[in-house]
Amino acid sequence: MTRSLNKVLLIGRLGRDPEMRYTPSGRPVTNFSVATSRSWTNHDGERRSETEWFNIVAWGNLAEVCKQYLHKGQQVYIEGRLQTRQWEDSEGNKRTSTEVVAQEMIMLGERSSKGSKESPPPPEEDEFPF
Repeated sequence: MTRSLNKVLLIGRLGRDPEMRYTPSGRPVTNFSVATSRSWTNHDGERRSETEWFNIVAWGNLAEVCKQYLHKGQQVYIEGRLQTRQWEDSEGNKRTSTEVVAQEMIMLGERSSKGSKESPPPPEEDEFPF
């Protein structure tokens, strides 16, 4: 049997707040977008950059966690797989969408003040005698 692999690892920032809905069977699904950026210097010495946007889909418990804790602008690590879907729009045109189906999510960066307690102030210098 031949081996194959479909794995995506992303670190980026949310482009919008997550949107959660439920399938007819009651299973939660959350959608959001993540932007990754890269910078380079071209052959003329000019500094260039580009941003790539990814549509993320999370299911089940992960969908609920993403909806509850993620927000626009937050840095996040997403691990999952690529999936391509095809459908017909309301005008009968065939459409295709490629998305990342999240299997793991880790919140990165500084803690947000949104919904979290403030961190304690740093200790006084005298507090550590060494």
